[in-house]
Amino acid sequence: MSWDPDRPFNDLPLLPPAHELETRAVLKRTIAARAALASLEQASRSLPNPAVLVNSIQLLEAQASSEIENIVTTSDELFRFAHDEETASDPATREALRYRRALFEGFALVSRRAVTARTAADVCSIIKQHDMTIRDRPGTFIGDPVTGQRAYTPPVGRSTITGLLSNWEDFIHQYGDLDPLVAMSAAHYQFEAIHPFEDGNGRTGRVMNVLILVEHGLLSLPILYLSRYIIRNKSEYYRLLLAVTAEEAWEEWLLFMLEGIRETSLWTLATIDGISALQEQVRAAMRGALSGGANADLLEALFEEPYCRIRTVMERCRVSRPTATSWLSALADRGVLIDVRAGRERLFVNRAFLRLLQQDHGPDSGSPTRGEEPVLF
Repeated sequence: MSWDPDRPFNDLPLLPPAHELETRAVLKRTIAARAALASLEQASRSLPNPAVLVNSIQLLEAQASSEIENIVTTSDELFRFAHDEETASDPATREALRYRRALFEGFALVSRRAVTARTAADVCSIIKQHDMTIRDRPGTFIGDPVTGQRAYTPPVGRSTITGLLSNWEDFIHQYGDLDPLVAMSAAHYQFEAIHPFEDGNGRTGRVMNVLILVEHGLLSLPILYLSRYIIRNKSEYYRLLLAVTAEEAWEEWLLFMLEGIRETSLWTLATIDGISALQEQVRAAMRGALSGGANADLLEALFEEPYCRIRTVMERCRVSRPTATSWLSALADRGVLIDVRAGRERLFVNRAFLRLLQQDHGPDSGSPTRGEEPVLF
């Protein structure tokens, strides 16, 4: 394959590649990734209120995917402004929240039609907040902005890019005997290499990963927090993308992506366990703090997002503002919640839930693994 980083890669090979993808090592890693993802899918289906997981995972994915592109905000800021992205003063926070909206709306689109290049354009348009169309100008720079050293020049020409996207679209629906996880990983490289839009390609491609898995029935909810793994291995992510281009190093790339799916699935499983344990602790605290009792929906309202608003409790529990305020204030006095101000709005932070979402899980992390209970107070 002829490739020069300083020239547009219009000869980008079509999918599927000529190289064998499912090598012995890849098949072994695929089995582990599929098992972890299947366990996550089973656990998510057992959740009484999936919004508890979906809302939070989407925000964390938005933060990490944006950070990969050097758009840096904090999970705390995202949770604080999740209900009204335009009130966030930080542009990075607003852009990350648009990513969350793109993921949510993309998920809604997949329930109605197959993933296509049009889906990608719709997702990118939401992220960038204006209509994104296929690049029709040369000059796209991918490389080190400090040194000016170019790492890669994507294909140019609307007809060339459209043809490559058409092949990408065909492949994600007709990938033969390949495992869907292998096909998704190969398609992700191809989308990054095509680089079809002027901006927002990386984030759009990572949304497509989740939507492809949803379309193929491996996920019923958009809860694969894959960008967490990528941001923790950012240099390797870009090195391996380039290695496929320069050396056709498909095996290394596929092993990386499959391990990311496995690790991310296990992290989310541990998070589900942690949420369940915290809910039991908060339920017990509610019995002690709310002498008059509380609506059964209050617990779910406290875990739909770490920042709980008075109006959320009013709507979810169908109670008056004084009642909702009284319940939340009593839990804050008990130490279950933290009462904070955000402008003119009063927010109640479920600090244990927020801490759970922000931490690592695993035997080497110093944080709860599956089966260990997080501490509420």
